[in-house]
Amino acid sequence: QVQLVESGGGLVQPGGSLRLSCAASGFGFSTIAMSWYRQAPGKEREKVAYISSTGDDTNLADSVKGRFTISRGNVKNTINLQMNMLKPEDTAVYTCYAKIWGIDRWGQGTQVTVSS
Repeated sequence: QVQLVESGGGLVQPGGSLRLSCAASGFGFSTIAMSWYRQAPGKEREKVAYISSTGDDTNLADSVKGRFTISRGNVKNTINLQMNMLKPEDTAVYTCYAKIWGIDRWGQGTQVTVSS
């Protein structure tokens, strides 16, 4: 059974940091590219970060470049999103995503709130 389970969200002050993790199971993790998306209330879902199956290729949305870093651990089957210098506009539900065997798979999401 394919599972993507996020953790690490929470409430943080502007300028602070959070590290999100997505634990994957039920498929050949090391062969699948992964992404992080986010959706803020009243806004469309936005792709935040992408990482290739090997981790050699990454991509970040312009809105988070220089502040966020995506990484993966193919031994522990996790992807991580290190978020630094957080801004109130980063407030959203963050969800990990993968297309596995032609099917879109999403985690349940984790809430990130940036507020003083």
